[in-house]
Amino acid sequence: MASLSLSSPPSLSSSFHNASTRLNLRTPTSLKLRTHYSPLSVKAITLTQDDLKKLAADKAVEYVKSGMVLGLGTGSTAAFVVSKLGDLLKSGELTNIIGVPTSKRTEEQARSLGIPLSVLDDNPRLDLAIDGADEVDPYLNLVKGRGGALLREKLVEAASDKFVVVVDDTKLVSGLGGSGLAMPVEVVQFCWKYNLIRLQNLFKEEGVDAKLRVDESGKPYVTDNTNYIVDLYFKTPIRDANAAGTEISALEGVVEHGLFLNMATSVIIAGKTGVEVKDK
Repeated sequence: MASLSLSSPPSLSSSFHNASTRLNLRTPTSLKLRTHYSPLSVKAITLTQDDLKKLAADKAVEYVKSGMVLGLGTGSTAAFVVSKLGDLLKSGELTNIIGVPTSKRTEEQARSLGIPLSVLDDNPRLDLAIDGADEVDPYLNLVKGRGGALLREKLVEAASDKFVVVVDDTKLVSGLGGSGLAMPVEVVQFCWKYNLIRLQNLFKEEGVDAKLRVDESGKPYVTDNTNYIVDLYFKTPIRDANAAGTEISALEGVVEHGLFLNMATSVIIAGKTGVEVKDK
């Protein structure tokens, strides 16, 4: 298979772009981000990564109003959001909310906290989704899915009027794939190795490593949708994430990929000195 030529779009106005341009990592003039910063009042305390995740989660819950239908994300940061929502429901500060979970794990947590739940079939339009991310680039594009829930996350978050992302500042990258950690691709179990090789060849010029995700016992990791995950490890940032996403999705047997492009409306970033909010 011919290798993918990755380069940057001239603008961010469309969802997909031709792969023959080069990515400019500076924020383009067509993307105007509004940034709000809340400094921490206590400077002497050393904050852990979990502390930062909780700060971001608490800020995100401020977007939630009574009567909303909410997409509930998956992962360690999203778990803090779900926990906070449970507390607010219990205290009566929030009422009449419905959650649409993005994984069985989140569903179990939400049920244990008494959060009423539904599915997209019954609520095809959501007011708000809140979730974490594995990477956030300067355009508020994301890599998600290292927790294995990328398909359901993308379904729920694409159906939401607003999508708020909560992260600590270690998740910021200059370009997607720049952390060197996994960018997941969910594939059907049938002939998974065939697709792993095709994904490897797709990014041959970039020297990407493609690996089947396995669980603690060494067996293939199985998603909530009974699929496998092939993790792609980029040595350098993806030069055109839109083109990469298009090419990955075109492979038969690929179910979904972890590039969440032009989806986030706000990103809440907790750092050692405070909480920053970037809005589109």
